[in-house]
Amino acid sequence: MQTNAQLASSAVSTKTTARTEALAGAFMAAVLGLVMVWGVGFSHIEAVHNAAHDTRHANAFPCH
Repeated sequence: MQTNAQLASSAVSTKTTARTEALAGAFMAAVLGLVMVWGVGFSHIEAVHNAAHDTRHANAFPCH
């Protein structure tokens, strides 16, 4: 049988794990967003540039 201290410690550990996972997900989403903006936005590959050209201009993202 667990004591109150063990139960409280387990609850804190669960909250910490959930928060860590949420922060890791947010960080990875931010990295993916930056790669998409910088990688596609300033790509010198014509096919990549043309594929995203209209969307960039519609969102006022400078590409040239």
